[in-house]
Amino acid sequence: MGYDFHRQKPIDNFILDFFCYELMLGIEVDGFTHQWEKTKIKDQIKTERMNQLGLEIIRFQDEEVMHEPDKVLKRIEDYIRDYERTHPQTPSKRGE
Repeated sequence: MGYDFHRQKPIDNFILDFFCYELMLGIEVDGFTHQWEKTKIKDQIKTERMNQLGLEIIRFQDEEVMHEPDKVLKRIEDYIRDYERTHPQTPSKRGE
């Protein structure tokens, strides 16, 4: 779809698993430790801060990524299509 995602991207005081500047989208892949209450609180703080900075965060469980990659990709593609509808100057629209 024509977008670059960067891995382990520092933003503010946090590191996003994946980040696309053009979409203002962060993708987080949460492992087992993200079920712990302390980690959930940190994740919530991180997401709220990213939202304050104008970024959207999509979270996936690592099990989803490993066992349901088509579902994960569809959710990302759905986000991109929605973003392109509301932001007509995105890269894939420029050449049309």
